[in-house]
Amino acid sequence: MANSNSSALSRRSACRHKRNSNPVKPLRRTMDVSGLKGVCQVAVRSLLSTEETFLSALARINDIVLQPLLRTDQDDQKGKEHMKSLLLLSDRYHAVWDRTEENYKTLKRKYSTSEYSLTLHDIYIILKKDLFLDVYTQYFTCFTNYVVIQGFDRAAKQMSGYWKTNKKMVKQLLAPSVSEPTTAITLHTVLHETIRNQIQQYALILTRLNENAEEIDEKNLVSDALNLYVKLQNFIGQSLDEASLTKILWGSLGSKLVSSLCVPERRLQEDSKYVPVSISTGKFERVLLFDDLLILLQGTDFRSFDLKLVWVDPAPTENSTAASHSLRIITPEEEFLLSSKEPHHKAIWQWKLNQVIRQRLDGKRDFPLWGKSEEGLDPCASRFSTYTFRSECRFKNAVYEGDFSWGKPHGKGTLKWPDGHNYVGDFKEGLEDGFGICLIPHSSEDGYDCYKCHWREGKMQGYGICEYSNETVYKGYFKDNLRHGFGIQESPISSKHPFKYTGHWDRDKKMGYGIWDDIESGQRYIGMWQNDQRHGAGVVVMQSGACYQGTFLMDKITGMGILISEDESVFEGKFTEQLKLDGKGKLTFSDRFTLEGNFISKAGKDLQTRGVLNANSKEQDYDVTRKPQLGLTEFPVEKRWQGIYDPFFEFISSGCREETEESFLGIHVQSSKELRKSQEYLFCQRDSEEISGKIEDVLEALYEYQDLKSLQCYLQKALNSSQHPFAKLLKSLSTVFQATYAGIGANRHLLHMAQEEVKYHAWKTWEFYRNITHVATKQKGQLPDTEEDTEGSEKENSYTLILPVILPRFHPELFMLYMLYHEKEDALYWQGIVHLGLFSDTKLLEFLEVQKNLWPLKDLRLTTNQRHSLVRERCFLSATECLQKIITTVDPREKLGILLKTHEEIETTVSRVMEKEYKLPMDDLLPLLVYVVSRARIQRLGAEIHLIRDLMDPKNEGGIYDFMLTAIESCYEHIQKEEIRLYHFP
Repeated sequence: MANSNSSALSRRSACRHKRNSNPVKPLRRTMDVSGLKGVCQVAVRSLLSTEETFLSALARINDIVLQPLLRTDQDDQKGKEHMKSLLLLSDRYHAVWDRTEENYKTLKRKYSTSEYSLTLHDIYIILKKDLFLDVYTQYFTCFTNYVVIQGFDRAAKQMSGYWKTNKKMVKQLLAPSVSEPTTAITLHTVLHETIRNQIQQYALILTRLNENAEEIDEKNLVSDALNLYVKLQNFIGQSLDEASLTKILWGSLGSKLVSSLCVPERRLQEDSKYVPVSISTGKFERVLLFDDLLILLQGTDFRSFDLKLVWVDPAPTENSTAASHSLRIITPEEEFLLSSKEPHHKAIWQWKLNQVIRQRLDGKRDFPLWGKSEEGLDPCASRFSTYTFRSECRFKNAVYEGDFSWGKPHGKGTLKWPDGHNYVGDFKEGLEDGFGICLIPHSSEDGYDCYKCHWREGKMQGYGICEYSNETVYKGYFKDNLRHGFGIQESPISSKHPFKYTGHWDRDKKMGYGIWDDIESGQRYIGMWQNDQRHGAGVVVMQSGACYQGTFLMDKITGMGILISEDESVFEGKFTEQLKLDGKGKLTFSDRFTLEGNFISKAGKDLQTRGVLNANSKEQDYDVTRKPQLGLTEFPVEKRWQGIYDPFFEFISSGCREETEESFLGIHVQSSKELRKSQEYLFCQRDSEEISGKIEDVLEALYEYQDLKSLQCYLQKALNSSQHPFAKLLKSLSTVFQATYAGIGANRHLLHMAQEEVKYHAWKTWEFYRNITHVATKQKGQLPDTEEDTEGSEKENSYTLILPVILPRFHPELFMLYMLYHEKEDALYWQGIVHLGLFSDTKLLEFLEVQKNLWPLKDLRLTTNQRHSLVRERCFLSATECLQKIITTVDPREKLGILLKTHEEIETTVSRVMEKEYKLPMDDLLPLLVYVVSRARIQRLGAEIHLIRDLMDPKNEGGIYDFMLTAIESCYEHIQKEEIRLYHFP
């Protein structure tokens, strides 16, 4: 391959040599300098004369030196590398030749036809200075590469016969002052000196032109070009010096080191042999600084460091005299000191290291190589690079690609291990810290576990999502790489034993309060856990509607328990694993009869007992026997979901620092801040109702919104923002509420548990709001109000401010429990409503014993007997329509307002009938209210009434709202009465 390339170049050069074999003819005529209109013509003539000589020299050098070199036979591997460098050198040589010849011909043609009209714009070494700079730097780069690999020495040996034969001809190419050099030196000198001298000639021409230029613009144009060629001369000199020093170094080292380290492009920058420094490791004795590597050397043993990942700290931490003359060298896996006895030696190494590192990071050398000495050119501490860890550590054999700072991964990056283990995300001081995604393969080649988590100091910490290889998913909190705190784990429906766990974890074990759904059997366990097993008080809810409450020990039922069957029979005693009574117990039937004795449960047989049947228990409180409530004392409400509240209150205790927000509040904050910002500002027109979830905006808003109306409006919007802390808290609370009470958990015996939780969530959310408001106030430099200062304030009441805002999230499941709890009462009530619906308006008023002077007769069209109206549901219509609005809101406060408004509408109608303002006494109000309720036909009124009673603000107890609610309750109970449901028309 090398020979074919050499032949091609030889043919090309031969053609060119044929064109240029004769000396360039002199100019047509001799010009009189005094006849020129300006110095530009003098510069052009001088340039053309110089180029003629230069082109002639290039042709002779190509013919006598370069072409014979290219015909050298290079069969061995080392020779092929030499030939590759020589071919590149030849290509760059001809590029210089082509560039010069092309521009020379153009200028000569212009000069021959219009010598007196030439301007600076015709002098190509000015206008095309960047092209000339590029072609000359490329040539000398290739030339010095060939010097470094000792190409001229090798060529001199391999073609010694040719050089002896043509010694006289070759020597003619040298300057007369050169004595008898070696063949290698001759070749080296011939191929660089002529070109280097030509650049000097360009600089001289431009210097004279610059001295004679008068116009400022012209002077600047020439001055800029001159400076560039001066820098080029410096660059050439520095390049040749570096190549010479590097060549000497390779000649002084053993072949093993040279074969490992020597590449044509690498240049020696400093050597501790000449500027002494010692190495703190003790193992190595010599330091070599190249333009891409830092080498520690001892004999044939060496250690190399890529300069992209080398940091220089001029102030080591050691408190000693030696440390003051030391530099701390920091790399991803090692740190050591370079110490010198002389301060100026330290200064040299510090400057050289910083400049070479900076150039390495920039991806190019300075121009000239050591021409920048201004301050502020030290390399930046933050860098992007790739590194493979080798030492014994957690990252061993991993390839890291990403941001570094002072030798440590810091910022965004990717870690990849050979076994497929990957991490992509944030790093801080060498460890995973922030948000990251980690893939961990299984040895069985069964897929990966994927962790999308927050990390701190190299460990999973905070909120995360783990997708296991078996398709099970965990969403929750981690601590020290283990599931810890609140979390939800769910297996796919297609798995062998599908399940869902919603609850607390401790060191990767289910621990504390939690909900387990056994999807296969249709059972739900609500209760305490220890070491992944049911342990402590627990409630089992079955798909059939039956419930069991008892004690579990290491996943086994133990001790006394209570079982409520589908027909509301209650079993009390000891139970088997199949939830059958076994031993002494008590059975209370749905009709309130009781049976006490010893019960025997045998496989395949019905329950057998010997005991006493008691019928006197029928006098007991029906509600207590029929609808007992479970879990109230076993699971105190303040201990159920503390794992959800803890991260939010920890976030507040940290001062709401933004860097802690993501790990405390979940992945949906971030998922990254850059992504969040891009989403926020992606559209120029945004909804004016949109509010920000960024913590600084949240604190500002909470500080500004002080009155109840504006604050409640803000919180309502906050709950619709996926980024807002209140929305995140409420989402977690509604998730566990649904996990407990939806589906199988929709059981009437859990109503009081659910009702407790809703009120507790309102109170804790209120506490969260108060605490975060205190942070906002402090950040404004003000002292927050004390509880005493604001006691009794309406905005601080969790019932007034928080409950109306959060209740819609819990209402579907909660109201279902109320409906189930009052199912029988509501059924009796509806029978009464249906029956009363058969009455005409006047007949119903008469039946309810409403005084006739209160009848709104103008609203009725009566028959001749004045007893039956022709149009139904026209009487007290405004009150009826008002009461029907009670189902349009879930807010207990608004429902109470509707009841009060209904009362006012009834009195307004009566006052119109009486033609004076009239306040109804209770004896008159109740029958009228029964009439309105019967005409409003509100289904499940019992569930509505009891929800209002349980969740209304305690401050309303004993007031007008309480009075109206009591009145509605009386109406509800009255309509259930047997005499109403079974009344027959006369």
